[in-house]
Amino acid sequence: MTWLDIGKLALTAVIAYLIGSFSPGILIGKKKGHDIRSEGSKNTGATNVLRTVGLQEGLITFLCDFAKAALAIFIGRWIAGYVGGLGAGLFAVIGHNWPVYYGFKGGKGISCSTAVVLCTFFWQGAVACAVCVLFIAATKYVSVGSLSLVSTFAVLVFLTVGVPEGLWALAIAAMAFYRHRTNLVRLKNGTENKLSFHKKKTE
Repeated sequence: MTWLDIGKLALTAVIAYLIGSFSPGILIGKKKGHDIRSEGSKNTGATNVLRTVGLQEGLITFLCDFAKAALAIFIGRWIAGYVGGLGAGLFAVIGHNWPVYYGFKGGKGISCSTAVVLCTFFWQGAVACAVCVLFIAATKYVSVGSLSLVSTFAVLVFLTVGVPEGLWALAIAAMAFYRHRTNLVRLKNGTENKLSFHKKKTE
């Protein structure tokens, strides 16, 4: 790897992080008179927008977060090829979770991770998304479905692609588990809220 290659990867990481740091959820919440950083779970992702603002706003937030990660991957591939795309996906999720524009307080990364899994290794990502939907339908817990998505994807990438990419997928899964640590505690205690299309003040 040349210094030029390293420079391209570094540039890709910075651009992807800055794109990921943009938070549609905050803007959508403000438009409806909500500060989602002080309501519900206080994170900026689609689930909290859905529960504190509304279904339509939650879906729009999901699509916008999905799109920003897909854009970051596209730019990463354009600048630095295959590895650049993978790096961009990772840093887009990092930006979403810890955004520089909002005091490093963001979402839990699942909307962005959904884009990443589908835009990098499509069939593995599609299977993981199907597993996610099945778990949410069976349990009504978004957190369970979200964590099943990243876990399934990581296992499939390890088994079908290889170790370097598997470690990359594991890093995405690790971030999701870390961001869902309070959800895991509530699941253990039986206090996790189930999926609802009505507004709630807590998650």
